[in-house]
Amino acid sequence: MRRPLIQDPRVQAALPPLVVGLAVLSLWEAACRGFAIPDYLFPAPSVIAASLVQNGPDLLRALWSTMRVTLIAFALSTVLGTLVAFLFVQSRFIERGFFPYAVMLQVTPVVAVAPLIIILVRDTQVALVICATIIAIFPMISNTTVGLRSVDPGLSNLMRVYRASRLQTLLHLRIPSALGYFFAGLRISSGLALIGAVVAEFVAGTGGRSAGLAYEILQAGFQLDIPRMFAALSLITAAGILLFLAMSGLSRLALGSWGDPERA
Repeated sequence: MRRPLIQDPRVQAALPPLVVGLAVLSLWEAACRGFAIPDYLFPAPSVIAASLVQNGPDLLRALWSTMRVTLIAFALSTVLGTLVAFLFVQSRFIERGFFPYAVMLQVTPVVAVAPLIIILVRDTQVALVICATIIAIFPMISNTTVGLRSVDPGLSNLMRVYRASRLQTLLHLRIPSALGYFFAGLRISSGLALIGAVVAEFVAGTGGRSAGLAYEILQAGFQLDIPRMFAALSLITAAGILLFLAMSGLSRLALGSWGDPERA
């Protein structure tokens, strides 16, 4: 039986998406060249790459501005969402009273709320962080709450037999049981924080040195510089993928094969 040339399972897992991605880019490039599609309608990958190199400093500055808002909102949603989940687990009354409002935050389009927040909050960067946090906080509340409640009934009864306090039950039973759900919430929330930051930037339309990638996309659209628009979109996509991979790596580092719903 022949052994595979590449035996590292992580490399083997990464090969299929890389092959598919290269095939899609090749077909995209060939279609644009073969049908002579103008760059201002649908640029080829090579044209987008050239625009990315040409406008690199401005786009990277905008990327940092967007990522700063994303990371702050992600950190806030993680801390606040986890604290709210702890409160929900401690009291059914608090959960039934406040969980519908958490659902309202999730189902309300941020595009409809962002103008009001930007008007009420004088600092534009703070307003952007609030908008992104509103989008990213619900997965942390929902996943962590479900994880804290998903304890083994036998272990829960054992804690009652030994008359463990609520704090002891939380620290030694509920939190270990919820770690897999918590890290799954991190993976979702990180991407939503980036989406919230970009959407809020679209609504705010802020320029200057603190302008994000959404402003670069708007400006490229106004100037019909479509390759630059696609270059900014590719940076947003790359940032979202890196955030997801970082949270997945953190989950594997913290949990290994234990308590991870994906591996289970």
